[in-house]
Amino acid sequence: MTETESTLRHSPLDAAHRVLGAKMVPFGGWEMPLSYPNGTIAEHLACRDSAVAFDVSHLGTVRVTGPGAWSLLQATLTNDLGKIGPGRAQYTHLLDDADGSVLDDIIVWWVDDETFDVMPNASNTARVRGAVGGTDVTPERAIIAIQGPSARERLSVVSGEASEVGRFRVTRFSWGGHPCVAAGTGYTGEDGVECAVPAAVAPSFWESVLETGVQPAGLGARDTLRLEAALPLHGHELGPGITPLQAGLGWVVSWTKPEGFQGRTALEREKAAGVARHLVGLATEGRQPPRTGSAVLSDGKVVGEVTSGNFSPVLGHGIALAFGPPDLTAGNVIELDLRGHRVPARLVPLPFVEKKG
Repeated sequence: MTETESTLRHSPLDAAHRVLGAKMVPFGGWEMPLSYPNGTIAEHLACRDSAVAFDVSHLGTVRVTGPGAWSLLQATLTNDLGKIGPGRAQYTHLLDDADGSVLDDIIVWWVDDETFDVMPNASNTARVRGAVGGTDVTPERAIIAIQGPSARERLSVVSGEASEVGRFRVTRFSWGGHPCVAAGTGYTGEDGVECAVPAAVAPSFWESVLETGVQPAGLGARDTLRLEAALPLHGHELGPGITPLQAGLGWVVSWTKPEGFQGRTALEREKAAGVARHLVGLATEGRQPPRTGSAVLSDGKVVGEVTSGNFSPVLGHGIALAFGPPDLTAGNVIELDLRGHRVPARLVPLPFVEKKG
């Protein structure tokens, strides 16, 4: 076993994934399921048509509590907690103070008056904790995301309370006598619920969910689903040198809250000058998938780069998110350079696929 393999973290559901025959891969410092025997495309379509369950325990949970928690988060993160209240969830960003680029994109679960579960990406938990303090409670729980048009109906068999949580709302519920938290959030473009369950009972909760007919799904389907929904992935559409304004996520930034936020001055400069690039959606013909890093050409000149690309199981052709200049329009002759082979592409509106549920 290599040093890298020996230091990978494992979900409380690790054994359950292996029993199901999951293909396990390293991701963000964790070993997580990429797919199950039915394959990524089948898992993807099951989410669009019915319901699947993802183990997303690799995401961090930084619990910030106490009378100063709200003020600290409000003065650090881009979005405005004043627009919501306890029992709600909010998407937000942590920015680099120097250039306004996105250090991490985060969901905040406002559980009760003085309890906030800040949910960073897997590899960014320590960075986010350094910015907002709190306690890393990631090892104490598993997070299971039940997603798809039938997700709530299936979940209601396991927990009626969890299944009834509203979109971007948070609720406590009990399962098997253990305290849990559910949020009406997800990362697929479909309706769904994410359940934070104590690690000790996570395997039995997972099994109960699958017994309702929900199919397990891995990171492969999670990525193709979020791409069809045009949802950003840190390290691709967000990250060093990429600001919320470039990524088309200006709605995550509150310019009016008096507390401000980390990185505001740098972002104000970019807002005043105008972005030099922005995120666009591209479609190609046929099954050959665009790939991350492929050059985008307009009228024969390189003008940008693909940040995420893949084959769309729903649309049946290639799709990609890419950065390009603000003046890139459907009138330009657009191509992608796929390993030296130029492939025609066209600008398309986002998201690529609208949710069914």
